[in-house]
Amino acid sequence: MTVFQQLGRGVGLCLWAVIAQAAHASEPILLTVSVDGEDTGFTRSALEALGTAEIETTTIWTDGVQHFSGVPLRALAEMFDVGDSGFRAYAINDYVIDIPLEDARDGGALLALDRDGEPMSLRDMGPIWLIYPYDSDRDFQTEVIYARSVWQLIRLEVMD
Repeated sequence: MTVFQQLGRGVGLCLWAVIAQAAHASEPILLTVSVDGEDTGFTRSALEALGTAEIETTTIWTDGVQHFSGVPLRALAEMFDVGDSGFRAYAINDYVIDIPLEDARDGGALLALDRDGEPMSLRDMGPIWLIYPYDSDRDFQTEVIYARSVWQLIRLEVMD
């Protein structure tokens, strides 16, 4: 059980917002997570504080095996106590798609911040790219999963 589950969603989110703003006030917000109309902004450091993971995989958009590192989607699902409905993901170009909670499982989707050891710029599908370990399971090699692989991700909305 996470500290946020122990404290309850409201108290935990308020505590997180205060800590994140104080610790990372000079960094830009990379991702906004919205729950019931309440927004929480995450800097790179605040995201990394949730814990990081790595994926090595090929993609249909890049050449060869790529090394991605970032925050498992599962970390945000746990932090915000996401129910069965999952997230709605928004990209900078107004692309919107629903991401079911099942994608936030262990070994699932990753909010990639780095590719091959370097932060991703807007030109390189960053600063956040929702990536899957495509090579690890044929279930990740479908048009549905490719459509959920949102690059230039700027917002996640917790769906009811």
